[in-house]
Amino acid sequence: MNAAVDARLDVLRGSAPRLTYSARSLAALENNPRCTLRAVLDASGSNKNDIAKHAGYELPFGQSPFAITRGDSFEAMVKANGCAELLRVLREILQLPLPEVGYQDLNDVGGDGRPEIRHARTKQLLVRAAQGLGDGTLYDHPMLLLRVGGHAAFLEPDLVAFRVGDRFHVVEIKSFPIIDTRADPAKVRAATTQACAYIIALRAMLAEAGIGPEAVSETIVLVAPKDFTNRPTAAFVDARKQVSTLTRQLARIERIGDLLAVLPDDLTFDLVGEAGAPRPASELVEALDQVPAAYRPDCLNHCEMAFYCRARARDGGSLDVLGPVVREQLGGIDTVTMALGLARGELQPNDEQVEIAASLRHAARLRAELRSTLGTPGATT
Repeated sequence: MNAAVDARLDVLRGSAPRLTYSARSLAALENNPRCTLRAVLDASGSNKNDIAKHAGYELPFGQSPFAITRGDSFEAMVKANGCAELLRVLREILQLPLPEVGYQDLNDVGGDGRPEIRHARTKQLLVRAAQGLGDGTLYDHPMLLLRVGGHAAFLEPDLVAFRVGDRFHVVEIKSFPIIDTRADPAKVRAATTQACAYIIALRAMLAEAGIGPEAVSETIVLVAPKDFTNRPTAAFVDARKQVSTLTRQLARIERIGDLLAVLPDDLTFDLVGEAGAPRPASELVEALDQVPAAYRPDCLNHCEMAFYCRARARDGGSLDVLGPVVREQLGGIDTVTMALGLARGELQPNDEQVEIAASLRHAARLRAELRSTLGTPGATT
């Protein structure tokens, strides 16, 4: 990323300090790859939570403290007694030979917990292992580094397991249960998407030593409580699709200049206005409105700007507020107003809308008949 683009991103961010990427923020890029607003805010290092709050659209919830505590407790239990439980489940799923199991604690290096020091030690150990020179198998909280838009982002997976003679596997330890071999799909997807950032960062680190991407598996190992107990179990999760999508999004960040070129030169998301006074919320909203956004209902799970984007989509009558299923079913129709107009027969469908218009009118008749039968006021559509 060149100096001119960096300078433009600094203007967008304004006077606030730059935020660095984390695994969670990188994972959010994969969740909604069409959203220009998210890409621009992240590339500029803007604090989306502060912006949403200042604009009057703060999310009233965040990551549950209870969930964080439970996750930390489960991870500590899994790694207790020399990782006895963790080794058990990894031997089962990765077929780790007993004599070849070693353990490297990378939470600090000789008492030094600085990310740069931990990353250097991580790189040294993992490169040696990939070259067949190391004696470690489990690497606890290694520190990886990924450059996003020319800026360093330190990433810290729960664990990296190395199957001797084969490949590295990223291990994600989560406290949500795997019940009868199944887990909550949304939580599995979130864990998998986050692990994709680790896979990409680990591949980038090994590539500097001339080691190809095949040294890192795109299948992550999910370790979680089994059924309704606290006993851990493990499962493979295929992350190939998410790795590919996130890779494309990271390339998009490198091309952020193309997105900036269509934005007004004086656009800024600075929360400070003239003479150092707080910027009026209405003025900030006007600035945000100038950047294309792509709201989806699942944005509420991972993006601090979700309430703002939802309100904006509703005001514009976008079908996005109804979710991807409705959007796909109503292909060729852009707004809720257009859908209602076709359903009521108030709009003439074009050639591509004839079939869906007939379905909407039929659905409207059935709804009106049902409401009339039930005696519901306002039986007409």
